Amino acid sequence: MTTATYVFGIVSALLVLVVVFELLRRRRVRERHALWWLFAGVLALVVAVFPQLLTATAQLVGIRVPTNLSFFVSVVILFLVSVQHSAELTVLEDKTRTLAEHVALQDQRLSLLELASEPGTTAAPTADLPEPAHRVDREARSA
Repeated sequence: MTTATYVFGIVSALLVLVVVFELLRRRRVRERHALWWLFAGVLALVVAVFPQLLTATAQLVGIRVPTNLSFFVSVVILFLVSVQHSAELTVLEDKTRTLAEHVALQDQRLSLLELASEPGTTAAPTADLPEPAHRVDREARSA
């Protein structure tokens, strides 16, 4: 390994860590999202500082070319990031659907109340009004 390659590896790993920490500091990334990137940055820094560690690990695992081990570990880390984001996306989709349902019920309730308050109507059709979502949730929890 040449000195330029050695220095390039260290500088690249440090750059990744600095970028991730800066994103965390500016609150552009949450801690739970940054964990895998921090892990990858620290791992890259360790391998950049001690390149013989990658060679020894590759031999220990039975991989002939140490670069292949680097690519494999990178793919695994990216896979874990993808799984984490997929799980969080599923939770957010459920929350969005629930919120949309609450908003639709509130819109319907508001429309019925506005219709009942128009001049010429005698009484509010309270029987037709859906139960507010927060009341339904409280009653369901207490039952």
